[in-house]
Order: sequence, then C-alpha cells, then structure tokens
Amino acid sequence: MRDLSSSLPSPSRRGVLKGVGGAALLGAGIPLLSACGSSGSSSDPKTVSLGSNASDAVPKKAFAEIYAAFQKQSGITVDVNTKDHNTFQEQINSYLQGTPDDVFNWFAGYRMQFFAAKNLASPIDDVWDKIGGNFPDAMKKLSKGADGKYYFVPLYTYPWAIFYRKSVFQQHGYEVPTTWDQLVALSKQMKKDGLVPIAFGDKDAWPAMGTFDQINFRLNGYDFHVELMAGKAAWTDAKVKAAFDHWAELLPYHQDGFMGRTWQDAAQTLVSKKAGMYLLGSFVAQQFTNKADLDDLDFFAFPEINPAYGQDTVEAPTDGFMVSKAPKNKAGVTKLLEYLGTPAAEQIYLKADSSVVAASSKADTSSYTPLQKKAYEMISGAKSLTQFMDRDSRPDFTSTVMQPALQKFLQNPKGVDSLLASIERQKKTIFASS
Repeated sequence: MRDLSSSLPSPSRRGVLKGVGGAALLGAGIPLLSACGSSGSSSDPKTVSLGSNASDAVPKKAFAEIYAAFQKQSGITVDVNTKDHNTFQEQINSYLQGTPDDVFNWFAGYRMQFFAAKNLASPIDDVWDKIGGNFPDAMKKLSKGADGKYYFVPLYTYPWAIFYRKSVFQQHGYEVPTTWDQLVALSKQMKKDGLVPIAFGDKDAWPAMGTFDQINFRLNGYDFHVELMAGKAAWTDAKVKAAFDHWAELLPYHQDGFMGRTWQDAAQTLVSKKAGMYLLGSFVAQQFTNKADLDDLDFFAFPEINPAYGQDTVEAPTDGFMVSKAPKNKAGVTKLLEYLGTPAAEQIYLKADSSVVAASSKADTSSYTPLQKKAYEMISGAKSLTQFMDRDSRPDFTSTVMQPALQKFLQNPKGVDSLLASIERQKKTIFASS
C-alpha cells in the first residue's frame, strides 16, 4: 500500500510486492537499504533497530504507537528505519545479506521460508515458547520455516474481496453477485449506467496477481493454486488457459488506463462513486478517510465459478516480523518480539488501522468495525487460506516473470497461448535453480 516519495518507484501495498529477485534488477539511482544509523546504535542494550516497510501514514502511525508502548513497558527504544514500501520489497535480498537491522517487517508463508532457508533470518523458537498460546494453529503453521522452526511473529491479516459502496448498489438496485455469470451481468449493467464497473490500477504490477489468484482458485481449486505456485503444475495446463479465458471475458469491464494508475488512484474512483466495484485487499479502507464514506464501504467474496470449489478459498495475506541473521541486541529483540506477539500489541495497532484484523485468537474483537467483523468472519470461515501469488511462490519468479507477463496479457489477451508457453519455459529454469 504504499507510499509516496515521487523520486522513487511508484508505491505499493502492505503486503505483496515486487519480489526479492528484483533487488539485482533495480538499476542505479536508488540507494540500497541499509540499517538504521550507525551499526553501533544496535549494540546498545537499550536499543533495538527495526527495518520498516510501513511508509504509508496509517500503518506508520500504528506501528509507532506499538513501539512507544513497548518502550514504556521495557525501557528499550525501537530505532525505526522506514523505507518506501515498494523499494523495501525490491531490495530486501541485498539488505538482508548486508548489515540489516535487528528486526524487520515481513510476510508469513513462502516468502518468510525463502529467507529462512537461505540463513538470512534467525529462528525464534524461544519467543514462541512464550507467545504460542496466543495464536491458532493456522498462524503457527504460517510462521514456521521448512525446517520446522519458527521465524515469524504475525501481527495482522486481511482478506482480498470485491469492495463496493452500499449506497451505489442501493441507488441502482444492484444485487451482490454470487456466481461468475452474475458478476459479468452486473459489470455490463454498471457500464450501461455510466459507471466504471471494476476499478483497476496496475502501475506497480502486483494488483493483477490478485485477480489471477481469485479466478484460478475459484475455477481450479486451492490444491491446484498451491501446485501452480510451487512450480509443480504447468502454466501450459488447460486449467490455466481456462482461467485466463475467464479473465479475458471480464477485462472489458476493467478501468481503462490501468498501466499508469496506482492502487490508491484506483481506490479514489470507488471513493468518488465513479466505480462500482474494486477487487483488492481490505487495506483499501485506508483510502476512505471520511467516516461517512467508510461507513458506506462493504465487500463480498469473489463469486463462484466452479461449483466443486464454491467460495471456499480466501486470500488472506498475513504480515508481521522477522529477525535478521545476526541481531546485535539479541536480548532486546527477544523482548520486543514477545511483546509484539501479545493481544495488547495487536489492539494498539488495530485501534489505529481498522482495515485489518488481528492474527491472534486472543485479541479483543469487541471494538471491531462492521467491516472488520465481516473480514474476520470471512477468514475464519474459509476452508483454505492463501497468501497471495508473490507470497505463495518464489519471489524471483513472481517479480521477473509473472508481473511483466500479466501486464502483457492485460494489454493483449489474445496472445495468451504464446505467453503461457513463455512463462512455463522461464518457470522451469528458475525453479531448477537453488
């Protein structure tokens, strides 16, 4: 989600983003990420350094309030090194191989495991001995590396869904679609009514991955999604072609000019009631700064395509913290992570950012907004949870192959056969490497 220095590559969202492999491809002009201040600051027993990708105003403020509360309780200062969200993702590999901060913001699942396997992160089983009772089994699983050790403390999660304005649906008499045919019919009607049916911005190249995920697991099921992301299923499989064929049917209803539009810009067309729907993570709510607009925001699960799978899979990326390979203040780091794994820390964050829900099963949900309650119900009621394409697959594959490939498809959907053959060739090369 996220930010905003005009001199840097365009912003991106809180969770997904350009992959690790992009670090080497970034090109000159942007200084590499580095740890806070001098390396000596981290060796102070009263200071823990933290590399943060929370460059947007809402999460930046929410995290600052958590660290202030931790300092008050422990006497330990969290020295925060905030970088533009997109840049952080692109340069994370080089950053972790250099002199990183003690702790850094990152994502659960495959992308966490990727760094753990490369020995660029420290296991934190000792922390989980203290905080394990605060989390459900699904979160514990998402926090472990392939070696069975813990490497991650989750803080919040959020669903991807189709967002809309209740007043717009009421004004036009629209009904929430539950099947693919209903979604296409509604999109056609919105176009007739002068609305942009589906707000869309893919300047940063990650939003399109979310659309593919939804269509793919609705059509082909969770297991196929996992196999495809893991490099085990072929991109030339007829199932993949069918997913792109469905997407091509919906493309005429996507907002024009998406290659030059960020997700925030696209969100503004929903805020201003110029667009009828928007497929995105619930962090879209951060763009609704007026309470009346926010109260008017609602969402529904991506409609069923294949009755065999219904709407049983929910994309719910989970964000939290990892420890670098050689933290300078190990004792302080342990105390910080034990605090970050408490319901109290989550409550502080959620009070400042109501677009997400707690990862902990012990967090107090009584103050949740209607949107948060619905998000929590959607996630907790899902048969299967995914993370997002570039969290469920190799980051070098998603950044160097899938992001440009999906943009090519969006601009020329008729060339999909040769495109899928190209993806498959590149996939085999990348997944064959260590």
